[in-house]
Amino acid sequence: METRIDRFGSVRDDKIKQLKQLIEESNNIVFLGGAGVSTESGIPDFRSGAGIYNTESGTKYRPIDIIAHDFFIEHPEDFYDFYKRKLIYPDARPNKAHKALVRLERQGKLKAIITQNIDNLHQEAGSKCVIELHGSVFRNYCMDCGKKFNIEYIAAQEGVPHCDRCGGIVRPDIVLYEENLEHQNVDNAIKAVKKCDLMIIAGTSLTVYPAATFAQFLKHDRIVIINKSSTYMDLKALLTIHDNVGEVLDKVVPKRISRKNAASKTSAKKTTAKKTTAKSTTKTAAKSTASKSTTSKKAASAKKPSTGTKKPAASKAKKDESKS
Repeated sequence: METRIDRFGSVRDDKIKQLKQLIEESNNIVFLGGAGVSTESGIPDFRSGAGIYNTESGTKYRPIDIIAHDFFIEHPEDFYDFYKRKLIYPDARPNKAHKALVRLERQGKLKAIITQNIDNLHQEAGSKCVIELHGSVFRNYCMDCGKKFNIEYIAAQEGVPHCDRCGGIVRPDIVLYEENLEHQNVDNAIKAVKKCDLMIIAGTSLTVYPAATFAQFLKHDRIVIINKSSTYMDLKALLTIHDNVGEVLDKVVPKRISRKNAASKTSAKKTTAKKTTAKSTTKTAAKSTASKSTTSKKAASAKKPSTGTKKPAASKAKKDESKS
């Protein structure tokens, strides 16, 4: 049984080195992130002391009740009053965590980002392999005709935003409480987790399902937790770091690819190029052989006397005999 790395030392620098080593040894990393990934961009989380659920909503309702499907349908005015003040941050920009993940993806190590966030910051930073479990506030649509709207349209509307085509209510493309996640997103997330050789879970308390259960699909215990507060996975993880996500990821993901990795990538590209060239040569040779074979058959066919030339000669001979 593999010994948990975090038992060898509790010093922060030691853990940073250990995480660097884990990343260096891995080639198929999956990152599962929550609200704590975006707090350094000025977007509050939900469950911390200063989180959305623990602050005044500005209405007579609790924040956790407001972002539910039934509440949205029954009280759209109160929903949007809270939503525009507490859940959309159009001016937020990617922080060190988002940028570090982009570098890790470009180095070919990070294969998927599974995010519970709705802020679009991973995509804005440049990440391509993002699975949004809970949707995005940057996508909105009319509930009647389906017309799509951007976040600027929502922010500019007073009260409940309505469609400029049919007058229907426009809602954000996010998953509210009492609503189901898209099956395709969940399936893609589980597939990515099953194939990974390292799973980094960061900025989440692991209390929201089904994301909280994704680690159970791992075939190993190579799990790293980066979170300010404790989670139920801390004792099961190979390494646990209680710190800011952005600060940790910025230190463990190199800004430049090492010469060793660069050489490895170049070698891999050359090998692929050689294989492609070899396949191309084989195909060309096969085509050439086939072409020569066809030409030879045509030439052989041309040399053989045709049956049609004999019949007139025989016919002519019979006519000459009858004349004599």
